[in-house]
Amino acid sequence: MINTLRPTLRIAKPRSIPHRIPRPPTRAYSSSSAGRDVRSGGSRILQIGSLAAVSLAVGYAISSPVRLEEAGDDPAPSADVAVGRALIPYSEVTKHNRPEDCWVVINGKVYDLTEFADAHPGGAIHVHRAAGRDVSGIFNPIHPEGTIENGLDIESTFIGLVDPATLPQTVSKAASGEKEEKKIDLGEIIGLPDFDEAAKRSLTGKAWAYMSSGATDQFTLDLNRKAFNSILFRPRIMIDVDVADTRTTMLGQKTSLPIFISPAGMAKLAHPEGECLLAKGAGQCDIIQMISTNASAPLPDIINSRKSPEQSFFMQLYVDRNRPKSEALIKKINDLGLKAIFVTVDAAAPGKREADERSRAEVEVASGISGGKISSDNKGGGIGRSVGGFIDPKLNWNDIAWLRKHTNLPIGLKGVQTVEDAMRAAEMGVEAIYLSNHGGRALDGSPPAMYTLLEINKICPEILKKCEVYIDGGCRRGTDVVKALCLGAKGVGMGRPFLYSLTYGEEGVVHAIEIMRDEIQTTLRLLGVNRLDQLGPHLLNTRALDNLVFDKPAFAPCEKPL
Repeated sequence: MINTLRPTLRIAKPRSIPHRIPRPPTRAYSSSSAGRDVRSGGSRILQIGSLAAVSLAVGYAISSPVRLEEAGDDPAPSADVAVGRALIPYSEVTKHNRPEDCWVVINGKVYDLTEFADAHPGGAIHVHRAAGRDVSGIFNPIHPEGTIENGLDIESTFIGLVDPATLPQTVSKAASGEKEEKKIDLGEIIGLPDFDEAAKRSLTGKAWAYMSSGATDQFTLDLNRKAFNSILFRPRIMIDVDVADTRTTMLGQKTSLPIFISPAGMAKLAHPEGECLLAKGAGQCDIIQMISTNASAPLPDIINSRKSPEQSFFMQLYVDRNRPKSEALIKKINDLGLKAIFVTVDAAAPGKREADERSRAEVEVASGISGGKISSDNKGGGIGRSVGGFIDPKLNWNDIAWLRKHTNLPIGLKGVQTVEDAMRAAEMGVEAIYLSNHGGRALDGSPPAMYTLLEINKICPEILKKCEVYIDGGCRRGTDVVKALCLGAKGVGMGRPFLYSLTYGEEGVVHAIEIMRDEIQTTLRLLGVNRLDQLGPHLLNTRALDNLVFDKPAFAPCEKPL
């Protein structure tokens, strides 16, 4: 009997767990407490005969052979190791539902986050809201793999495994009261706007609210789209346009189209493979993907999803309040071979996205969370606020020098919204200026990128020769891309359309890119243009917007004009 059990026995490494308040002896529920004296906190190994009896009584599953002396290396045993009474009932987890006694379940494992809450990048409120609940459905789509291992002290926070039989059932979209509609066939989608309705039918209410919402009244969100439509073309005729070449370069990297995938995070809300599928689609169509700091997949996994070693990636960087964390990320960016870093400069505070914040209750229903009140504060509780709390509000112009110390890659500033800041960025030697209002998700009332591009053309066109200029926000058509290129933009980014296309997997991403390829080529031909370098302001009528943009710089008394 002893010889039979010995090869399969797993004994958890002994460790002490701080008990901050009186509570039940929870370790009795955990499989990791088997084989040691919990009351004394010691590591006394029980006799093999006793272990055999315990093992048979609680029904330990047979796993791959493990030698007894090697059995204590895993502080959080996998779910297939222990079953039955060794697991923690979910009813026990629900008792620890207060800020001073905060347990959560993530992917079948129970963690005590009481002490960690104050260090949570998004603030303690988001941890406390999850106290005593299974938050796997919320956690997984918006956190990359390795978040727990890298962010928690597993030794002191891991409690044990939850009994899956006691978990509340995950509520489906239909069961939560959301109307299920017929999925639109991918073949029916002939323009990027068609993906909006298709995604709305497929995504949960929370995911749709997070992706589609803009800040407060969403005025800027709407204006982004209208800005493109306010500009008219002035086509040339009787030109041989058999060739319509869309190839270009971005910061020295070749691309088949003057578009790129904007750094929109949390792509796993649209598809389980998230940004990895975006990388595959971009590689298949030979365009550039800019990866978000808030990507829901690990950076190495995204890079390893490329279609060829030559596939190029840019990185969007949110600077962390904890600068060593950003420095570590920059080192990873350098080591993985990304080709440029774009620092986001328009997000010193998370925008107030009311649709996202109103729907936070839907997350808790959709993830099977039940019981207790939804805690809140007067700032709301959307995903945008949850994932943006780590961003450093002290970021300033001096930090360009800090960034230069840690990378030799080209540097761009993402979120420039005035010609004055564009002038300063160019004088400071950045390689790229990315005109953006965060997709209308940050400051409502900020100008569309096309307005700022018009300001640059009118006031300081020399910027277009000093650095490469990129834009995003509201682009949905090939005509939009060509209008931006006529005004000097090097490339145009799109975020939401590619997130929406991701609901169809890699095939959807490729379909979206090829729609844009066809529309851009068609626009070039109808304008009388063979190559992108033949585009210019002479092909546009911008009179409808000219009176809406400044015609000279405006500086505050405390600002020093360049």
